[in-house]
Amino acid sequence: VCVLAGCNQSKKKKDDTGPRRLEILFLGHSNEHHNSREYAPILASALSKDGINISYSENLEDLNSYNLSLYDGLIIYANYDTISKQEEKALLDYVRSGHAFIPIHSASFCFRNSPDYIDMVGGQFISHDTATFTAKIVNKDHPLMKSVKEFSTWDETYVHDQLSKDLTVLEERIEGDHHEPYTWVKNYGEGKVFYTAYGHDERTWKNPEFQNLIKQGILWGISDKVKAQWVAFEKTIPKLVYKPMPNIPNYEKREP
Repeated sequence: VCVLAGCNQSKKKKDDTGPRRLEILFLGHSNEHHNSREYAPILASALSKDGINISYSENLEDLNSYNLSLYDGLIIYANYDTISKQEEKALLDYVRSGHAFIPIHSASFCFRNSPDYIDMVGGQFISHDTATFTAKIVNKDHPLMKSVKEFSTWDETYVHDQLSKDLTVLEERIEGDHHEPYTWVKNYGEGKVFYTAYGHDERTWKNPEFQNLIKQGILWGISDKVKAQWVAFEKTIPKLVYKPMPNIPNYEKREP
């Protein structure tokens, strides 16, 4: 996991010929509210064993055409209020050209000076309360949801407005008669967007089902060519197996 802002510039171009892992850029921030510095490594650790590498940055200047070209997809989980015209163009062009975009939780309240960004995400956060709840899967036949299970977690009960008409809603948060779109996908040019409102703190980020939801969103969003390279690479990853060894000297006999 790359954990320093701006360190992505030293990365090499992706191998576009043979099997390889996925390369995902995670744009976070230094704000302790929605602590991306803490949560990005949790996700990176969970997905690295599946051949998905996450590089972390807190530098908005990393939203440039060269740096973005090093990655198969972009996660945003942050609280940036504005974006420059140059960074906006690089981001929009990157997704339009066929890459995966994975805005998580507070990303739906980022870059409020950019109507095009809000349209690309598919909606904008307007308010929330908090609760322990389970978002209802409402599109079980969507390819992304084939390996996803419903899960309960404490989180913020996001409400959105400016919802795009071209959303495919995958999960809803149901409260009385109100059905709030909570996880959705949409196409954007040649690219694909996956959004979920889940993700306020570690209670969700440490949930294996949330981690799997993000994984499936990434795999759905990448191009067919990149997916085929990743599938070939995944077949080469050794599967770790736990084997009890009772006679290890000085072993503390903790739970595995």
